[in-house]
Amino acid sequence: MKKIIVLYFISILSFSDAQTVRKYSNEFLNIGAGARSLAMGGAVISNQNDVYSPMWNPAGLLGVSSDWQGAAMHAEYFESIAKYDYMAYAKALDRNEGTFAVSLVRLGVDNILNTTQLIDSEGNINYDKITKFSQSDYAALVSYAFHPFGNQMWDMGVNAKVLYRNVGKFANGFGFGFDLGAIYHSDMGWNYGFMLRDATTTVSFWSVNQNALSSVVNGKEYNPAPKNNMEITIPKLNAGVSRNFELSRDLSLLPEAGVNIDFAKTTALVSTDFASITPYAGAELSFRNVVFVRAGINRFQRISDIETRKDKLSFQPSAGVGVRYKGLTLDYALTNSGVNGSNFFSNFFSLKLDMAVFRN
Repeated sequence: MKKIIVLYFISILSFSDAQTVRKYSNEFLNIGAGARSLAMGGAVISNQNDVYSPMWNPAGLLGVSSDWQGAAMHAEYFESIAKYDYMAYAKALDRNEGTFAVSLVRLGVDNILNTTQLIDSEGNINYDKITKFSQSDYAALVSYAFHPFGNQMWDMGVNAKVLYRNVGKFANGFGFGFDLGAIYHSDMGWNYGFMLRDATTTVSFWSVNQNALSSVVNGKEYNPAPKNNMEITIPKLNAGVSRNFELSRDLSLLPEAGVNIDFAKTTALVSTDFASITPYAGAELSFRNVVFVRAGINRFQRISDIETRKDKLSFQPSAGVGVRYKGLTLDYALTNSGVNGSNFFSNFFSLKLDMAVFRN
């Protein structure tokens, strides 16, 4: 492992002249997966403990302590323009040696009009030259969670991820990186979770088809290919604390609050040159561990109004429900784009199968 990390940083330094550090990069992996988590506004860094954990905190995979779990989710954004799909499998290893998981993610926009050849070299318009293409982002995550030194109070997890991004015939890129996660279970019942995304930075190498992208009109070139072919995603830190409260024999409440930290200046609620901090909160009300009601709030931002030239506070509310029958769980979440007054609401449906419950 040490040799791999050393080679990783050597490769970064060797291409330093052609790299671009992005403030927003591979954002499709920050959407998350699982309608439960999304309904709670992502307030699951310290309490997600199933097959969906790799997208939030891989340490939570230790909640899969026997047999295996499978999951699937489908969502559509902006009136079905963008489609998001997630599939995952998690397996508890023998002799309490941890949990292994594999996850697949896709975010795609299809049937995009290609107008690069609409105008020929002499300036004439030909609508027959319009074609269509798709833009898709793919990721495969291999995850492992374990108790360090056998300490049951600590859960540790790691994601090794491989990315493929495709923009029709114009460009494609391959990337790789790592995420690290940890959860501490205190004697008082509190859980403290930490997730460092892109811990060693995530590197993507792009290849651009200049002939397909560029067009020349009256001797002038349009859509020139970017000079930099290497993209670096900087780390992000998510931290949260939660505790389950037994309200009665049938009811329990699980709240979590925390912060998302970007190591760059953004439009977050608290923003500096070193880091930007956004708080979040969410809760889940459970009835006999069968019916669930959830709500959350996240992504607080300061957005400038073009007309009044004043800053507005934007945030992303969310809510959802879930039903569990034996080892099968169906969850639903509803959330908007996070822009005040936005009518773009997205529906999320996810399904989870827990074989350990079925076999018992």
